[in-house]
Amino acid sequence: MGDNWYYVQKGNRQGPVAIEIIETMIANQELKPEDYVWKKGFENWKKIKEVGELEAKTSAPEEAPALNFPPLEEKTINLRELNPEERSIFIRIGTDRGGSSSDYGPFSLKQLKQLFIENRINGKTFIFIKGMGDWKILADLPEYEEVFEEKPPVIQESERRGSARKPFVARLFVQNNKNVFEGICRDISIGGMQVLMDEFKGKAGDRISINAHPENTDYHFTASGVVVRVLEGRAGFSFRFQGLSDEAKRAIEKYLQDN
Repeated sequence: MGDNWYYVQKGNRQGPVAIEIIETMIANQELKPEDYVWKKGFENWKKIKEVGELEAKTSAPEEAPALNFPPLEEKTINLRELNPEERSIFIRIGTDRGGSSSDYGPFSLKQLKQLFIENRINGKTFIFIKGMGDWKILADLPEYEEVFEEKPPVIQESERRGSARKPFVARLFVQNNKNVFEGICRDISIGGMQVLMDEFKGKAGDRISINAHPENTDYHFTASGVVVRVLEGRAGFSFRFQGLSDEAKRAIEKYLQDN
């Protein structure tokens, strides 16, 4: 067991909590360098900036590195060739029923078939798989009839234009990890966003460097921040920006205005 920590927030003493909670609150800016903490061994309360093991946590987030990714190459995707258990399929629902759209996922092919059986998606649902250049209508896939065991519905040209927003792809580093992860951004605002991805490896409180939609120069931005929540099933995370640059703010505002 680690030391029990106490902290002062809005004039009230809180605790005891583990140091990891203190670190997460600092990362989320819920505790500031001037706020007080105490643990056994301290003669008195100390400001966070005076505690060596916490001081580094209060430093400003590093600028997101310049990630020079090559453009995404569009590939021909065949559902039948996917691993039925691997979660790699994102769906955009709403436009398939005449409503506003929202993105979900990733799902495996097995899960996608179950969603179809439950009538939660249909032949007019848009899907996106890593390697595609854009969202595609499910019924437009040549293997649709074989996979879903029914004739594809007739798709009007207006329905194909129902997904004006391109997939907002994010590539990111978690902490100092050199591995690059990819996901689909949703619920984007100046404050932060959600990223949907398969098996997110991080945890709440992790710092993230992110390069969003690098193949689209209109909306491309880099940012740093902190994970505030891991989604159920580790299928992504909610992310709060920290020190967002004016250039990144303009890119996000343009995206929100255009979509």
